[in-house]
Amino acid sequence: MQRYNEIYFTSRDGLRLYARHYPVPGAQRRPLLCLPGLTRNSRDFHDLACALATPDADGRQVYALDYRGRGRSQHDPNWRNYSILIELNDVLDFMIVKGLQHAAVLGTSRGGILAMLMAVIRPASVGAVILNDIGPVMESEGLARIAAYVGRVPLPADWAEATRMVRDINQRQFPAVAENQWAELAHQYFNDDNGLPGPAYDPALAKALAQMQAIPELWPQFQALSKVPTLVLRGEHSDILSPATLQDMRGRHPRLEAITVAGEGHAPLLKDARSIGAVADFLQRTDREIAYPAAA
Repeated sequence: MQRYNEIYFTSRDGLRLYARHYPVPGAQRRPLLCLPGLTRNSRDFHDLACALATPDADGRQVYALDYRGRGRSQHDPNWRNYSILIELNDVLDFMIVKGLQHAAVLGTSRGGILAMLMAVIRPASVGAVILNDIGPVMESEGLARIAAYVGRVPLPADWAEATRMVRDINQRQFPAVAENQWAELAHQYFNDDNGLPGPAYDPALAKALAQMQAIPELWPQFQALSKVPTLVLRGEHSDILSPATLQDMRGRHPRLEAITVAGEGHAPLLKDARSIGAVADFLQRTDREIAYPAAA
């Protein structure tokens, strides 16, 4: 049985964008907005969303977005629009449409960058933040690895090949993933198009990535999070968020919490019991800080 509702909304420049909503009627807890990584999509948050959107007093509404050109969202005819600032506008516009203020925001990688920018541009939009394997400094080794595969992964002929491909690409960074879990991950990495694997992001995203200049350190943006409770998840084998950067983050944020996800790299999959439990506990504790009215 499908646990979520599908939402389509229109961006300010006319694209049809997609989101998932895991509803909890009458929920009194702060809603959670999930923002995926560069080439990723809303499917990455399904396990976490199902664990949080329970039909009881602890349940909270969960939303998960597909950026333009990813997942089930429409591709942009102008690849230059695959930019942080335009995606930030899309996210903030979605929050206005759904009436979300002081929401909890979970950002994986690129989604975490968006969360930091949200705290600068529209502080009232965020009430708590979870950064999934991202910080103000991104390691060049990891950035080079990501740039090497974006737009270059061939489309598998069937789901068996897709499973092998996802396993071969990720097994080194994710040695803790069980063999039977790779097929599930393949269905996250690729769209299901009439029973066969389909592209889950616009290949033109590679052009936008190639045009990006060196990413500056984002300490001022991170500092904007010092006013809200923040949790950081770091993959044990991450090549994007270093232990040194995480230590600096602890020193600059008075209320930062952090856990390391064993056996996983960039970015933690949010499927293991410890990660889900840490997120759930963090959200429950921070709910008390700002009363949030029941969502419609």
